[in-house]
Amino acid sequence: MLLKRPAGIKSSEITDKAIYLSRRRFLLGASAAAAGLLLPRGSSPAWALEKLSGVRKSPFSAGEKRNSFKDVTTYNNFYEFGTDKYSPAERAHSLVARPWTVAVEGEVKKPKVYDIDQLMKLAPLEERIYRLRCVEGWSMVIPWVGFPLSALIQRMEPTSKAKYVEFQTLMDPKQMPGQQRGIFGSVLDWPYIEGLRIDEAMHPLTILAVGLYGEVLPNQNGAPIRLVVPWKYGFKSIKSIVRIRLVEKQPTTAWMKSAPHEYGFYSNVNPEVSHPRWSQATERRIGEFTKRKTLLFNGYGEQVARLYQGMDLRVNF
Repeated sequence: MLLKRPAGIKSSEITDKAIYLSRRRFLLGASAAAAGLLLPRGSSPAWALEKLSGVRKSPFSAGEKRNSFKDVTTYNNFYEFGTDKYSPAERAHSLVARPWTVAVEGEVKKPKVYDIDQLMKLAPLEERIYRLRCVEGWSMVIPWVGFPLSALIQRMEPTSKAKYVEFQTLMDPKQMPGQQRGIFGSVLDWPYIEGLRIDEAMHPLTILAVGLYGEVLPNQNGAPIRLVVPWKYGFKSIKSIVRIRLVEKQPTTAWMKSAPHEYGFYSNVNPEVSHPRWSQATERRIGEFTKRKTLLFNGYGEQVARLYQGMDLRVNF
């Protein structure tokens, strides 16, 4: 059930972020103590965040009011930790986000395994306030911190055969209980796979996010590194990435394999193409009562429409 904040509540009455995090710390600690549980060594609970240094503002940011930190960190899609929106924030403390490596391979001249801290130094970190539109009909405005994916791809030196980029999430059922067979294992064929055409991946709006609100990514938001493509539906934003491969053939993504009649490869926000079970013409911004019209390409059409010239966006959904 989606809980909404009444429009009449004053901003002064909204729980301050520091107080909210303090309460979560207390509750999580009390719950663990009561159950006799210890967090895995090196793991990072949802509330234990670290400031990122040297983050600069980006001219690509959307000029809209951001959703609250609480909205962004407690209402999440991350099926590796559960199929409802609240389970990731409660369960993702089991993920060990440091140390972490990402392998880059495939049709490249310079394959390499990067440590997460190496990746974060490939390009200056920027805060980019992007709209996120989920296929279920809700949206948020989130201040991501990250760097262009193109900075990594250029270092890889793609070969002439590289037409697509394939991404893979960590596969570890002990850390990610949603991957355990018999729990949520029937939902998707793990590990989670996502893909982009290489020109989409090289577009300046496409980023690898390593933080939000100026801090490192919370586990439930895809720590320590995730993809953000603001003109596509949220399920295209693969989380907790461990492998990036440049390939010649179009990857079969996790949702294409699970429900090909519902989820296509391109996943562009298109209000004229309905999901088989609901309309995509409107959306509800988290924290608001009234619905708003969904914008083609999530409002980024001026920047990305040229990528799809001559394509039938009803067929290539």
